[in-house]
Amino acid sequence: MPEEQVSEEQVLATPAKNFGPNAAVGAFDDFDWTVDKRNVVRYSDAESKKYDEEYSSTLKTIENDEIVKGTVVAITSADVVLNIGFKSDGLVPLTEFRDVEDLKVGDEFDVYVVNKEDKKGILQLSRKNARMLKAWEQIVEANKNGTVVSGKISSKTKGGLIANVFGLETFLPGSQIDVKPITDYDVYVGKTMELKVVKINEAIKNAVVSHKALIESDIESQREAIIGKLEKGQVLEGTIKNITDFGAFIDLGGVDGLLYITDISWGRISHPKEVLELNQKLNVVVLDYDDNKKRISLGLKQLQPHPWDTLDKEIEVGSKVKGKIVNIEDYGAFLEITPGVEGLIHVSEVSWSNTPINSREYFHLQDIHEAIVMTLDREERKMSLSLKRLTEDPWVKIADKFPVGTKTKGVVKNITPYGVFVELADGIGGMVHISDLSWIKRYNHPTEFTKIGNDLDVVVLDIDNENRKLTLGHKQIEEDPWDTFETVFPIGSVHEATVLSADDKGAVVLLPYGLEAFAPKKHLAKENGGFLNADEKAEFKVLEFNRNDKRILVSHARIWEDLKRDAEEGERKDKKVEREKTAKTVKTLQKNVEKTTLGDLGVLSQLKEKMENKQAADEAAEAEAKSNKAAESAEPTEDKTEE
Repeated sequence: MPEEQVSEEQVLATPAKNFGPNAAVGAFDDFDWTVDKRNVVRYSDAESKKYDEEYSSTLKTIENDEIVKGTVVAITSADVVLNIGFKSDGLVPLTEFRDVEDLKVGDEFDVYVVNKEDKKGILQLSRKNARMLKAWEQIVEANKNGTVVSGKISSKTKGGLIANVFGLETFLPGSQIDVKPITDYDVYVGKTMELKVVKINEAIKNAVVSHKALIESDIESQREAIIGKLEKGQVLEGTIKNITDFGAFIDLGGVDGLLYITDISWGRISHPKEVLELNQKLNVVVLDYDDNKKRISLGLKQLQPHPWDTLDKEIEVGSKVKGKIVNIEDYGAFLEITPGVEGLIHVSEVSWSNTPINSREYFHLQDIHEAIVMTLDREERKMSLSLKRLTEDPWVKIADKFPVGTKTKGVVKNITPYGVFVELADGIGGMVHISDLSWIKRYNHPTEFTKIGNDLDVVVLDIDNENRKLTLGHKQIEEDPWDTFETVFPIGSVHEATVLSADDKGAVVLLPYGLEAFAPKKHLAKENGGFLNADEKAEFKVLEFNRNDKRILVSHARIWEDLKRDAEEGERKDKKVEREKTAKTVKTLQKNVEKTTLGDLGVLSQLKEKMENKQAADEAAEAEAKSNKAAESAEPTEDKTEE
């Protein structure tokens, strides 16, 4: 009988009592659950562990960010499949193999583990990252050890070039391309250069390289070799590579030396370009060198004898020489006789005149002059020269040419606050003191009277041969007018005049004939209470005339004050006459009256008292007038003090 088929529904509908320890044995109780439908036998725990260990031993243990070896097992249209010995194969984009011309299965490459298992369970690899990481490690190692690397210039960028080193882009600054300045970067694109890694940045994986460092290293090696053989006085051949204001740099074949401008020529030069040119080859002598600072000082003029050693023996004190001005100082100028031989022309040896000489105005560079040798010291290599000795000393015959009292004309050469320097002839001059410019006018400064370059008539007042000085005068051209003024402007005389200027002390007044006088402030008072101002015309009275001091004191106030006083004095005189007349009349009446009554006596008594009071008042007024007159006679001395 065939076995009865039991459906799932029947099983699920079977009461729970049919299951459990006490359940009755049913049709499925002898089912072997260890056998599946494929008839595969399940391994035991020991066997499973054994087989797991054997399988795991055939696989690699990898981590993210690790570089491993991979073998190409398949190539698709988008990816390359690589076996790295992991439990699954990894994928690398096909674009990362563009530099491989013949890619095929079986090729091995270093790859970088990007992700052991992404969201899709795929092992992600990168050949590009592996190459960059490996290149960076090589660059870091090259920087650490100072290893020279090779790089291909791929492009130009701002401030320099991009160099491909080990497949990684690095920066080559323009200043590090060569020891000399580079302006055209394009010529280096596509070239392969030897470089040195000089700086790295771990954070951004960036590196800076230099080609200049390698050149400097080679130059330094050559420099040390050359300096090691240098000796002072050694003559070398070099090429001028650069010229500056202070000298020239000479390439001695791998090492540079400096030729200072003072060591180029025995003569004075303003700039090295006057005698040197770029790329010019010349012999130089080693003057000094510093091993520590790596400096070499060179000389060119030292290859020739010193000009003082070959100076013409015929040149001696008193000789006439000729040369050009090469330097100008405040104290004089230097005349170059021959290149390297100079003499000083001191300002005191320019002219026989005592007029101060400004050497920077008198001399000009490159001017040609003849001079007389004053002193000569060949050992000390010094020479002093004179221009004025080319002519005879005019002061020897000064008394014959310009005796005291001579009237002549000169040129104003200089002006000072105290006088004017006038040149009468070449090397002959004198000073006109400010007080000798005019008889009648006082100047605050000589520039109010004349200017430099003007002609001026003068009289020789005195000759000082020892100090080589002339004392001159201008006002002495005419006779002293003060002898005449004393009769024209006597004390008490009145003149119409103009106020030139006024201040708190008083005013300067212009009298006739151009004569100036002074009026103290109180003597400028007007009758109406005001004061005279500048440019006003009025009458002035002379209070004082001092011929010796050339001083005149005048007053406007004194004129109207005197008139007022004269009027008051006249009135007093009239009153006195009337008083005397009345007294005479009273006496006459007294004689004619033989009898007097009490009434008459009263009248006479009142008249007498009135006359006595009037007489007392008149006497008091007369005394006051005399006092005022005495005070006025003393006023000129007071005014002088006020002035």
